[in-house]
Amino acid sequence: MTADLETHPALLKLREFDAQAVEDVRTFRGELTIYIRHANFLRTCEFLRDEPSLRFSFLADLTALDLYPQEPRFEVVYHLLSLQNTQRLRLKVRVSGDDPHIVSAISVWPSANAFEREVFDLFGIKFAGHPFLRRMLLPDEWEGHPLRKDYPTEGYR
Repeated sequence: MTADLETHPALLKLREFDAQAVEDVRTFRGELTIYIRHANFLRTCEFLRDEPSLRFSFLADLTALDLYPQEPRFEVVYHLLSLQNTQRLRLKVRVSGDDPHIVSAISVWPSANAFEREVFDLFGIKFAGHPFLRRMLLPDEWEGHPLRKDYPTEGYR
């Protein structure tokens, strides 16, 4: 980790708020990625949205990665934007492959609704507290989750 990374305003404020929430920090092409512990996720999101000096009020995107056969298998990725400060931030939360679930971020960013449904549909990650978590792109009777790395390339037969 470089010294510049450690002095990033969002990281400093987040560590001030809850030092245990930050699991790892990385940067790629000038964009900060903060790995948040699963148990601290929702509180951290609320803080990032409400902290006056940060105001990450816009959830631009939410997706997931399947790191199979690695465990934890999944990373749920949140791309945040502070319109007030014109800053971007990427949050990642590692999720187990045995019981892939995370709390829904709809209470913090209502735009998470469709994103969470898409991730559920394609990866099978459940979002606790989501008001209408069901398939969005695939038919209800579809078997499996096609963006998982262990999903057969020709589908189940």
